[in-house]
Amino acid sequence: MTNSVGIIADDYTGALMVACYLEAAGIYAPLVFHPDAEVAESSVVVAGTRARTIEAATAVSNVVEFLDGSAMGGSSRFVYKPSASFDSTPSGNIGPVADCLAQRTGWAPTFMAAGFPEVAITTHLGYLFYRGKIVTASIKRFDPLTPMPDPDLVRFLSQQTDRGVELVSHLDMCRGRRFVENKISALSSKGAGHIFFDVSDEADLRLVADLAARSKSVFIASDPVAVAFAKNIVGNSAIARAAPRHVSGPAAVLVGTVAPVIQRQLAAFSEVHPVLALDLTQSKNPEAIASDAMEWAAEHVGSRPFAIATSRDQSDVERAHAAYGSIGAARRAEEVLGILAREFRARGIKRFLVAGGETSGSVVSALGIKAVRGFPEGPLGTGFCVTTGEDPISLFLKPGKFGSDDVLLEALDHMR
Repeated sequence: MTNSVGIIADDYTGALMVACYLEAAGIYAPLVFHPDAEVAESSVVVAGTRARTIEAATAVSNVVEFLDGSAMGGSSRFVYKPSASFDSTPSGNIGPVADCLAQRTGWAPTFMAAGFPEVAITTHLGYLFYRGKIVTASIKRFDPLTPMPDPDLVRFLSQQTDRGVELVSHLDMCRGRRFVENKISALSSKGAGHIFFDVSDEADLRLVADLAARSKSVFIASDPVAVAFAKNIVGNSAIARAAPRHVSGPAAVLVGTVAPVIQRQLAAFSEVHPVLALDLTQSKNPEAIASDAMEWAAEHVGSRPFAIATSRDQSDVERAHAAYGSIGAARRAEEVLGILAREFRARGIKRFLVAGGETSGSVVSALGIKAVRGFPEGPLGTGFCVTTGEDPISLFLKPGKFGSDDVLLEALDHMR
């Protein structure tokens, strides 16, 4: 199988979001979680990795596995897709992955573009704004793994690479395509390793995606920019397929994020269905914690939807971080929820609603899912998919900070 574009995302929810946007545009875009997953012929293949918060060398290795795997089908162009806000740490993985891709292709400088204007995530003069506030004053500062302590993404990303990061700003792009092309040429001539483009509005987004599509540069791009790039590449030759259908059956909600948004969503869900909040700081091992949760869930499995969360509020997170460190606490939560996902699947759960990007990764991995088909964006946005192959299941993979207060309840109804 051959395709035109391979998009490799650094988490599973972001990968699914991109696949759903492409499906909504009439482009069949299978989503794979294994480098050699079997999928039908397509114009675009999207890959989900767990590269965002793991050690940099491992993240690069994971990306390379997809580059070399059969699922990518010999893609002629590649995009690495971090989150819209380029969630990372000063020693994070975006720079190392960009360096690796540039070295493998021989194409330099790489182009970088962060932002999602439709949901008020933008960059201006290199500075990141999250929901209309500079990121260090936004709710992003409470992110347990990637709080983004420096709003200057050019400076921030420069800590992850020795090849240098230069800026093409919104003000540059307001001066027109020719001006931007000349600036790119000048930066390339002086040896820029990476060029970061502001995405302050939709016009910036369209221009950057078009420039990247017409160049040979490796592209590191947020969700809507990656989608626009792929649409520019495949054009009218995109392969389309009939939309998938959901699987009916028992449902469970698994929550491994504690953003204020999900706390409100769980509160709304608890008014209708039972919710269990786990205590990860107890001395029991993950298997024992999961066993206790299974005992609680036994009366609900198959009879009514229910939710299990790895904390009640921010204070629980702080206690878990004090006990295990931020990464250790996250991995402990993921292990518990992965065990629960396998147990619930064995007991006949057919619909999984999962909140949190890292949580989605742990659940999908625990269930051994290699490929899914995303549903086109609908009234509830993106995040719905169904597994391929025998005995399929339906999933709703939701970033922790997205959705209305009643999104979990609405998603259940949508998945019937």
